Amino acid sequence: MIASAFKRAKALPLSGKVGLALVIFWLAVALFGPMLAPYPVGAFVAYEVFDGQSAKHWLGSDYLGRDVLSRLLSGARYTVGLAAAAALLASSTGTALALTAAVGGTKVDEPLSRFMDMLISIPSKIFSLVLVAAFGSSLGLLLLIAAFTYVPGNYRIARALAVNLAQMDYVQVARARGEGRFHIAIAEILPNMIHPLLADFGLRFVFIVLLLSGLSFLGLGVQPPDADLGSLVRENISGLGEGALAILAPAVAIATLTVGVNLLIDAIGFSGKGKGR
Repeated sequence: MIASAFKRAKALPLSGKVGLALVIFWLAVALFGPMLAPYPVGAFVAYEVFDGQSAKHWLGSDYLGRDVLSRLLSGARYTVGLAAAAALLASSTGTALALTAAVGGTKVDEPLSRFMDMLISIPSKIFSLVLVAAFGSSLGLLLLIAAFTYVPGNYRIARALAVNLAQMDYVQVARARGEGRFHIAIAEILPNMIHPLLADFGLRFVFIVLLLSGLSFLGLGVQPPDADLGSLVRENISGLGEGALAILAPAVAIATLTVGVNLLIDAIGFSGKGKGR
């Protein structure tokens, strides 16, 4: 299995290898970063605010004299962890509803699809702002809000795939054998949707990273004393004129994370098309 994954990674184009390296790097930072932080996250360790790079502080200090590298390593866990969990929840919920609509007939498909169309017509950021204002911004609520915001988008793609696959001959044969709807959805339709859904999962992840970072920049995301990458940008905004690393480092982190995922998705899609020819 590891050898097969290595061969697939080796077959990726250069852009895909760059994207894979960035994704692996940020996953490693999210998993092990806080343990490698040189200082406690909230400790005041520098006498100067927005201090430059030095041997003691590789990314300088922030607006309160805290070590930027330590806060970046900690903040990446919230950004990557929340976004990955929310994307997984949104994709699994949307796909389950799409499969239900595909095998449930028009009585299930029509009202469910019209409800999702209504939700997807609302801009995601406005929708999430309303939900945050109504229910708050704890970590659990942020996870649910981010997932709920992007369920309709996943449902729309998954339903289109499932409805097309439901008309295939092998699905008709399964129906003729007397297989139940659950078996048809899980055993016949879902396995043939995996690759497009994985690409969509990557896109949902990027969207949610940007959404959570935007909410944190507005002060509505992860709340102090915790901080994600968006919070680090917001709290150090006064150092923008000085070009402080305290604001540049988390901004570059968000950019490299999202660009890396996009490069990997594009490369996987390209290699998938090549195999099908």
